[in-house]
Amino acid sequence: MSDAADPHDDALPEPAGAIPADAAPGPQAGPSLDLDAIERDLADVEAALARLDAGTYWTDEVTGEALPDELLAVHPTARRHAAR
Repeated sequence: MSDAADPHDDALPEPAGAIPADAAPGPQAGPSLDLDAIERDLADVEAALARLDAGTYWTDEVTGEALPDELLAVHPTARRHAAR
């Protein structure tokens, strides 16, 4: 027998890097998500939006002093100025 391909074989070769059809997706199929961190971030955004509606977004929740624009530009959900 010869190792030459059968000219009557209509099967196409698998492309390089192809995922087998019977491969089941699993936890390793995508990046892991930290749902707790996502929920905390969402709560922080919702709290910032509530402070914006109330007119207190730019105010430190502890001291009542104004939050620096530079701080809010980097951390838009900041509630207080940690250095004070």
